[in-house]
Amino acid sequence: MEENKGLFHNLLVVEFASVLAGPSVGQFFSEMGAEVLKIESLKTQGDVTRRWKLPSEANETTVSAYFASANWGKKSVCLDLASESVKEVVYALVKKADIVLSSFKPGDAEKLRMDYATLSALNPRLLYGQITGYGSQVPRAGYDAVLQAEAGFMFLNGEKGGVPVKMPVALIDLMAAHQLKEGLLASLYRREKTGRGQYVEVSLLNAAISSLANQATNYLVAGVAPERMGSEHPNIVPYGTIFRTLDEKDIVLAVGDDRQFQSLCQALGDEALGVEPIYKTNNQRVLHRETLLPKLRELVARHEQENLLQALIQNYVPAGAVHSVPEALAQPLVQPQLIFDESLTPKGVRQIAFSSHEARLMPSSPPQLGQHTWQVLRDTGKVSEQKLKELAKKGLIFPAESEYP
Repeated sequence: MEENKGLFHNLLVVEFASVLAGPSVGQFFSEMGAEVLKIESLKTQGDVTRRWKLPSEANETTVSAYFASANWGKKSVCLDLASESVKEVVYALVKKADIVLSSFKPGDAEKLRMDYATLSALNPRLLYGQITGYGSQVPRAGYDAVLQAEAGFMFLNGEKGGVPVKMPVALIDLMAAHQLKEGLLASLYRREKTGRGQYVEVSLLNAAISSLANQATNYLVAGVAPERMGSEHPNIVPYGTIFRTLDEKDIVLAVGDDRQFQSLCQALGDEALGVEPIYKTNNQRVLHRETLLPKLRELVARHEQENLLQALIQNYVPAGAVHSVPEALAQPLVQPQLIFDESLTPKGVRQIAFSSHEARLMPSSPPQLGQHTWQVLRDTGKVSEQKLKELAKKGLIFPAESEYP
């Protein structure tokens, strides 16, 4: 049986990106079989997330949990990009690359001569994926928490009457990563037709605004400025509302149509509630949510969580338990999405969430800083051993003694 190497097994990706957005794109391609070379700065000791450790991560030699969230399957090449000698070595890698991922601060790529204009002159088929904060023409770096505030997400997040709240994961970064994946996949398709490379840019601001979705159009179309509503939905009731059960556990309801609401009331033991004129249609439920929700809370509180959930699921009423992260990751359906090497590193989560006929690849563990520097420069960049020793002696690449087998 032929070994599954992944759809992109012959694709070479060079990643000049750090933190979460760009590296998430790199891990996506590595999970699809691409060779991903993570170029890290010798001066700053690599991706800053290597040092973002929880107090429980006491072992300084291990890869941080944060770094492991977006760097499976890559090879780490650590060097000083400011050096002219090193630039030539990196250019040799770029000439063979299919994709470059970049998240340089505005102006830095041009200063380092790692911008699209420079690299595409070396490799006209190159696809260059750039993540910026506010666009390449705005000299301002982007940070997820700031964009959550500026794009309206923080204002909308939190309880009614409460203060704005940042979301607990860097969702703007992750949404930008998804946008860049889509752009690069479209560009790969275009290159198959034309043979030409392309520059693809995604700003955190554009990704955030595009993800406001119905909250934006509620204002643009209906003229209603969205407000904080906790978990509730402005257009649908009961949708997103959390209810406490008899055994002091939480469930969430996501009732999207009138038939589901009637089934909900039947399961709760109050069939008449589902046909009351002021609650019978979604429009009426939105108008009268303040009287409906207390009635539903009282009914839900008469049932234990598991029994109620099973009854709701059997009657096709969208509902689920409110899980902690450990509970969420323990679900049997989630297990295939976890990746880990039991002998080396903690578990990780796949960037790929879709299923296909191809077997899932097991990516290599997140790399130690500079782990593959000499191997990549020698084998892919065709740099001689003597040249590598000279660069290492000058402190321009990771030293030979730090090379891993």
